[in-house]
Amino acid sequence: MSSHEDAAPRAGMREWIGLAVLALPTLLVSLDMFVMLLALPHLSDSLNASGVQQLWIIDMYGFMVAGFMITMGTLGDRIGRRRLLLVGAAVFGVASLAAAWSTSAPMLIAVRALLGIAGAALTPSTLSLITHMFRDPRQKASAIGVWAGCFTVGAIIGPIVGGVLLERFWWGSVFLLGVPAMVLLLAVGPVLLPEYRNEAAGRLDLPSVVLSLAAVLPAIQGLKSLARDGWRLTPVLLVAVGLAVGTVFVRRQRRLADPLLDLRLFADRTFSATLGSMLAYSMLSGGTMVLVAQYFQLVDGLSPLRAGLALAPGMAASVVGFQIAPLLARRIRPAHLIAAGIVVTSSGLLVMTRSGTSGATVLIVGFLVSCLGTGPLVTLGTNLIVGAAPPERAGSAAAMGQTCSEFGYALGVAVLGSVMTAVYHARIPADAPAAARDSITGATQAAHELPGQVGTALLSAADRAFVAGLHTVAALSAAILVGVAVLLATTLRHLPPLGSPQPDLAPDQSAERAPV
Repeated sequence: MSSHEDAAPRAGMREWIGLAVLALPTLLVSLDMFVMLLALPHLSDSLNASGVQQLWIIDMYGFMVAGFMITMGTLGDRIGRRRLLLVGAAVFGVASLAAAWSTSAPMLIAVRALLGIAGAALTPSTLSLITHMFRDPRQKASAIGVWAGCFTVGAIIGPIVGGVLLERFWWGSVFLLGVPAMVLLLAVGPVLLPEYRNEAAGRLDLPSVVLSLAAVLPAIQGLKSLARDGWRLTPVLLVAVGLAVGTVFVRRQRRLADPLLDLRLFADRTFSATLGSMLAYSMLSGGTMVLVAQYFQLVDGLSPLRAGLALAPGMAASVVGFQIAPLLARRIRPAHLIAAGIVVTSSGLLVMTRSGTSGATVLIVGFLVSCLGTGPLVTLGTNLIVGAAPPERAGSAAAMGQTCSEFGYALGVAVLGSVMTAVYHARIPADAPAAARDSITGATQAAHELPGQVGTALLSAADRAFVAGLHTVAALSAAILVGVAVLLATTLRHLPPLGSPQPDLAPDQSAERAPV
C-alpha cells in the first residue's frame, strides 16, 4: 500500500450516515428476492397465473439484475454513481407501486423486469460509492462488511416480514416495503452522498450492452432450467448460446479503446484469484443452502416459513462474520484470514454430513458454522476486487463481483442439484414407483396412494436417499473449498493486514498489487 494510501482521510459522521442510507436499497434488493416466495401462492390465485407465468414472476427479477449488472456498473462510472443510484431508486419505488396493484400476471412479470433493472442500478452504485466515501482501508473494510451484511439481513427478514404482511393484508403489500426507503434515499441522498464519475470516459458501447445481455440471460435461464428440469436439450442449448455470445462479447471488449468490461483487470492475479474464488464459493455455498432448505421442508416436514426460521441462525452468523472479519483483518493477513474462514465453512459442511433423517439440529448447527466462515471472503474479497480497479472503474469492478455471485448461485443450484439427483436415483429402491424414483416430492405423493406401512416404508427410503445426496454434496463442497483456501493462501500471501504498509515489491510484481 502506498504512502498516500496510508494517509488516506478517515470518514466522519457524514459518511457513516451516508452508509446507513446506502444500506437501505442494498437490503431491499435482497429482500425483494425472498419475499416473493411466500407471496406467490396468494398472487397466483388472485391473478390466475399459470405455472409458466409463476416461474417468470419469480425468475424475471433475478434475470434482469444479473443481465444488467455489468451495464449499470459501467454506466454509473460514466454518468455519475449517485445520479444512477437516485434514478434507480426512483424507478424501483414507482415499479414497486405498480407491482402492488398489478391487475394481471403479464403486467406483474413486466413490472418485475423493471424492478430487476432498477435493482441492477442500485447494487454496483452503492458499493462503488462506499469505496469512494471510505478511503481509509480499515474503515472501508468495515463499511463493506455492513453492506454485505445487508444482503443477508434481507434474506433473513424477507420471509418473516412477508409472512406477517400476508396474514394481515393483500399480496401486493409485500411490494410496498421498498417505497418508504426509496423516498428517504431520494430525499437525503443528494445531501449526504458524494458524486463521482469518470470525466474521461467515452460513450457507452451499445453493441456491447446487447451482447452482454445476450450472453448472461440465456446462460442464467439455462442453468435455472437445468436445476429445475434436469439435463434436457433446450437448457443445454441456452447455456451454449450464452457461452458463444459471451466469447463474441469478450473479443469485442479486447478491441475497444473504452470497453464496457475492462478485461485488463484480469491481468492482476489478486483480482482474478479472488473473483474466481468468490464464484466458486457462491456456487458451492448457495447450492448447498438450497438443498438444506429443501431438507427442512421435504424431509423434516416444516412449512416454508418455519424452514426460513431454521435457516435464520446461520444467516445471523454470517452477519456476525461480516462485522468481525474487518476487525480481525487489522492484525491478520488477508491470505490467512480468508483461508481460515473458508476452512471454517468446510468444517460446517462436514458437520452437515453427520445429520440424519429425523431431527434437524445437526443440520442447523452445521449450516450455522458454515455461514460463520463467510465473512472474510465476502468482505475482504469484495474489497480486493473493487480495490484492484482504478477509481474510475470501481463501478464496473463492483458489477463484476456481483454478476459472478449471480452466476455462481445459478451454477451451484444446477450442478449440485444434478449431483443430488444422481445420488438419490442410485439410493432409491429399484422397485419403487416411477414418481418416487424421480424425486422425493414424487415419493411423498406416491406414498399417500399406498397402504399405510408400504407408504411409510417408501417415504423412509426416499428420505434416506435424499439425505445421502445432501451428505455427498456437502462433502464434495467441503473438499473443493479447501482447495480454494489453499489457492487464496498462496496467491494473496504478499498482502499485509489492513492499514499496514505495503511491503516493497519487485517491478515484475507490481501488477499483483491491490489495495486492501
